[in-house]
Amino acid sequence: MKRFYIIGFLALMAFDTLAQLSFKAAAIHASPLTMDVAWLSRIFSHPWIYGGFLGYTGAFFTWMTLLKYAPIGPAFAASHLEIISVTLLSVWLFDDSLTLTKTFGGLLILAGILLLAKGEIAQVDENAERQVQ
Repeated sequence: MKRFYIIGFLALMAFDTLAQLSFKAAAIHASPLTMDVAWLSRIFSHPWIYGGFLGYTGAFFTWMTLLKYAPIGPAFAASHLEIISVTLLSVWLFDDSLTLTKTFGGLLILAGILLLAKGEIAQVDENAERQVQ
């Protein structure tokens, strides 16, 4: 089951990252934002917009599958890992800046996920011990 969670959350992170980066690439291509037919035409003529739709669709089905089996606390926290991957890949792909605030925020996300996972493991161990007695 542990392998299922790891693969599932990696897939979720990959799909979410694909969606966010694809939408950003499409938005950059369609600049400037004018909210008219010409802008919509520029958006939908760029192939990355469809990568965004694919990413969101994949993330939705992956998330629904994970929610069926994973504990909700750690699952919800781990679903935010894409914030870290999108930030790091945006620095590389789009020359975004990696600030101290972004770095600290990413570390807090990782710490929160680890604490929730540790708490869930402790609770599972406690429940197993009660069943043995």
